[in-house]
This record gives sequence, structure tokens and C-alpha cells, in this order.
Amino acid sequence: MNARLQRVRAAWAALDPDQRFAGAAALVLLLTMFLPWYEKNTVPRGSDQFVSDTVSAFGTVSFVEAAIFLVSAGVLVLVLARGERRPFHLPGGDGTVIFAAGLWAALLIFYRVFDRPDVSGQGGTVGIQWGFFIAFMAAGALAVAGQRIRIAGRPEPVTPGADATQRTRIVQSSEALTSAAPAPRRRSRPSNRAVTREDAEQLTFDEPTEAHEPLEPGEIPRARDRR
Repeated sequence: MNARLQRVRAAWAALDPDQRFAGAAALVLLLTMFLPWYEKNTVPRGSDQFVSDTVSAFGTVSFVEAAIFLVSAGVLVLVLARGERRPFHLPGGDGTVIFAAGLWAALLIFYRVFDRPDVSGQGGTVGIQWGFFIAFMAAGALAVAGQRIRIAGRPEPVTPGADATQRTRIVQSSEALTSAAPAPRRRSRPSNRAVTREDAEQLTFDEPTEAHEPLEPGEIPRARDRR
């Protein structure tokens, strides 16, 4: 038992803050299933008064409660496995899987508000207890943690025997989840092509001069009129 606890502590210490947030949210969601989720009110036979009783999520196990248990336990196992640097690939990355798990758990809990467990007895009713709301908040926190891991885009641990192609594929799949900044535009460098005679003839620096008659010997040229 001590060896297992030390293993869990070592894995927890190796996690980053976002992964610890996800693990804590999954653990809280799992523990809320032991809290009062529902309140049953029934009228026993031979009596005219309601009898109330609180029921946890494990007291009325259905598809919803089983799915929530698998979500919380699965995310907790996933986070601890990443703490031990176990190499395996998940479609979309860890952040996408945890985000989808938290969103799915929140939707199931919200659905349970309208589809409550059946109650046997005369005039039986089912209410919602405080543990139900804590479970809903834990599921929302799990979705937020998954989104934070998804935005961070941390690469998954790579298998020691993986080749370069597999390593590149895993890193690229993690980087694709983050929004990359646009690449800076590169300035075009001037061409090193030599200037030809045709290029030099096309260049004009002064205004074209007016045509003048040829000067006689000893004649001084007249100054141009300034415009």
C-alpha cells in the first residue's frame, strides 16, 4: 500500500498545474457521487405523512450515473498515467479528450434534472439535493481544465522505440491545437542582376533639353529660361 501511495504522489508531483487541475476536478466529481444527490418523499401505507430520505448517485444507478463514474475515473487514470510519462496517443490530444469528458458529464447531470429516478410508493416525489449541484460544478471545472490543456498544446510523451516519423506526427498533432501566430513577412531582396545598356538608356534624371541650333565659332550659349 505504501508503494502505491508513493507511486501516486510521484505521478502527481510530475504533473503541471493544468493537469493537476483536471485531476482534482475529476476526483471531486467522483467523490460527489457519494454525496446526497436526490431526496425521495413518499407516503408509506397506513400513514398520511411524507417520509423523506436522501439518496446518493450510487443509490439509483442508471446509465447516467454509470457514465459519470466512468468519465471521472477515466480522466483521473489518464492524468496519473501522464504523470508517470506513459507514452500513448489520444485522438485530438489529452486536452480535447478531457474537455469532451467534462462537457459530457455536465450534460448528463443537467439531463438528470428533467429525468429523475423513479420512486415507489404512494404520492412519491424526487427532489434535488446539494451534492447534485457540486457534481455539476465539478463537471464544468473538468471541461475548463481540458480547455486549458488544449490551449497549452503540450506534446504527448513519445514511445522510446518510436521512429522520427512518429515523433514528428505526435508533435505536429499537439501543435495543431494551438493558434499559431502568423509568420512575419520577409522583405524581398534586391536582385543582383547586372544593369544592361538598355536599362541605362531607360533611366532619365533630367528633363529633356530643347533642341538648339549649332553654335558659331566664338558664340556664347544663351542661358535657359527658368520656368
